[in-house]
Amino acid sequence: MCGRYASSRGPEDLADAFEVEKWEPKEALAANYNVAPTDEVYAVLDRPLKDASDRTPVRQLRTLKWGLVPSWAKSPEGGARMINARAETVHEKPAYRRAFAARRCILPADGYYEWVTGSVERNLEVEGKKKRPRKQPYFVTPADGSVFAMAGLYEFWRDRTLPDDHPQGWWVTCSVITTEAETGPLGVAPADGPQSLSDIHPRMPLMLTPDRWDAWLDPRHTDVEDLRSLLAAPPEGLMRAYPVSTAVSNVRNDGPELLKELEGPEEGTLF
Repeated sequence: MCGRYASSRGPEDLADAFEVEKWEPKEALAANYNVAPTDEVYAVLDRPLKDASDRTPVRQLRTLKWGLVPSWAKSPEGGARMINARAETVHEKPAYRRAFAARRCILPADGYYEWVTGSVERNLEVEGKKKRPRKQPYFVTPADGSVFAMAGLYEFWRDRTLPDDHPQGWWVTCSVITTEAETGPLGVAPADGPQSLSDIHPRMPLMLTPDRWDAWLDPRHTDVEDLRSLLAAPPEGLMRAYPVSTAVSNVRNDGPELLKELEGPEEGTLF
């Protein structure tokens, strides 16, 4: 799963990395080293500009709320629970299938946090029998220091309790697509700790390599089977993981110190 991540790059850097053509400085977000559900986050998407006569998609950097609210929802309640969509079923689930066909985005991050625990408890979580207690957090990030491009979806929801011209009349929300965690060795692994992403958690955010960005973002690309081929896992060995302070477990904590690599885990785990 993906329940927390870090996003410290500014809009200029992201615009350069993703060849963004349009972004609003007034929508700039402060660096957030502990992004949590319902937070405002950056998203890269291709979409015609609002009210433009030319309907050609334009690459934009937008701010969305993390936690997808389907267009048909009666209220936005529940969005905080829809932060992740499974790659295996995203094309058929009612909450996601329309967005998968037409409203795909990239959610840029420095990396994401995941918590390691014992294998027995983790298996129970996978089976839905137990909520896994959070123990030692690890930060997972591209080994080469590049931006972590998470595959995402976005959706529009109209608040019918507000008038048509109200600035908060429309919600634009998003979800991270997750996939099975890689079982191969990490590109850079801690000396004492997990050696693969699957050692940390059975799932991971789906990272899109640059060769897939254009096809993924193009809203004119609507063939479901073709789109599903873009959900293939990236090559193994691109990531590194290292232990970080348990301070990240408290969503109120924020700052670059959360990314500081520890010499060893603070909490005991199966490693």
